[in-house]
Amino acid sequence: MLDLVNMINGILWGNLLIYLLLGTGIYFTIRLGFIQFRHFGHTFSVLKHSRKGSSHGISSFQALCTSLAARVGTGNLAGVATAIIAGGPGAVFWMWLIALIGMATSFAESTLAQLYKVEDDQGLYRGGPAYYMEAGLGKRWMGVLFAIALILCFGLVFNAVQAHEISKAMEQAFDIPRIASGGVMVVLAGLIVFGGIRTIARFAEVVVPFMALAYIVISFGVVVINIDEMPRVLTTIVKSAFGWQEAGAGALGYTVMAAMMNGIKRGLFSNEAGMGSAPNAAASAEPYPPHPASQGYVQMLGVFVDTLVICTATAAVILIADATPGANDSGVQITQLALSSLVGSWGGAFVAIALLFFAFTSIVANYAYAESNLVFLEHKHLAGLAIFRLFVLGMVVFGALAQSDLIWSLADTSMGFMAIINLIAILLLSNVVVTLARDYHQQQKAGKVPKFDRKKYPELDKKIAPGIWENNDKTND
Repeated sequence: MLDLVNMINGILWGNLLIYLLLGTGIYFTIRLGFIQFRHFGHTFSVLKHSRKGSSHGISSFQALCTSLAARVGTGNLAGVATAIIAGGPGAVFWMWLIALIGMATSFAESTLAQLYKVEDDQGLYRGGPAYYMEAGLGKRWMGVLFAIALILCFGLVFNAVQAHEISKAMEQAFDIPRIASGGVMVVLAGLIVFGGIRTIARFAEVVVPFMALAYIVISFGVVVINIDEMPRVLTTIVKSAFGWQEAGAGALGYTVMAAMMNGIKRGLFSNEAGMGSAPNAAASAEPYPPHPASQGYVQMLGVFVDTLVICTATAAVILIADATPGANDSGVQITQLALSSLVGSWGGAFVAIALLFFAFTSIVANYAYAESNLVFLEHKHLAGLAIFRLFVLGMVVFGALAQSDLIWSLADTSMGFMAIINLIAILLLSNVVVTLARDYHQQQKAGKVPKFDRKKYPELDKKIAPGIWENNDKTND
């Protein structure tokens, strides 16, 4: 099975997705006027007013924390190590690049998710790529295809990845049997996922800022202590990214492609820009300013924090330590070995605990994404939802016990299919994204708090769900 999955990944990533991800990111970067650079400071202005929600939606801050809960996980601790081992230090450069241009892609998909969101049977906002494919493009079949891909990817495969790395880390640090870790995760995850989207959002709002800050402080503390090593580390990353350390054209071509492919794969797994996952959280928010583009700014910041801050911290620790993995070491175990060699034996335990928080919050946030898409597929969903929750918890146990190579290969395949469908959709809707961004910026320049008036755009108005964007004057005053 592993050989078949790897063959599919070779086709997806070697011949299609790398160019589609880079091309889409560059396209939106140019069309939106380099928004991620020119308006980066504005993301923090939006975030200042992001704590208020409503009876219909969670707050923008909760939506950001939910998306970060899914983003910040094994990709940051294990995925970075996996990328470096498979593609060399140069993979880190390509992770940075895909994040920087992916910020524009993230703005586009999250803005669209806000525009085309709907209210579910309980009066809560739902949305995401499946919804904007149906409403914006008029292609229900495309939305169904995406929803199925996301449910398989986030509801099942990605949760297996998170559980797998947690169990490996706990085994390495505390000699806890993997089946025991899996059992505890099932119980704890079950308590939260059966509580629904609001419980998940409240959980993420409390845990994510704390866990991310603790990891960043420790990692950058290591960097400061070893600051004399950073010129060597940065030089190695850049030289390796372009094969300048290699001799011979054949070696050069292989090394550059390996660095690019592994950096972009692991970068996408970590920051999810363009994959179509974060828009599911973005659509659940009641944004301020009350305009679809404001949530685009919030989610753009999530990509930056995930890759440019947290992944960079992990990469610095690994490359400063110059860790040499054993034959059977997984990604997280490499990170544990690296930190332990720099700070002492407690480093491995710290990584295990950090990953426990990172990956566990990813499990519950991944479930939230899958739930929104299950709602899209069947509106009378309570029985189906209960059965699906049991499947999710079953995959947690499977992941805790499964083989590393198979788990990561399945993750690459499932997120690849998701990304292809979503990237095609947002490219087809690119004019809508540009229109919304322009509307937001024009109001901003006029000294107004941007508010979206659906009646101003008749073509969009007829595609937006009834009751959405009709009470902006009452929102978050």
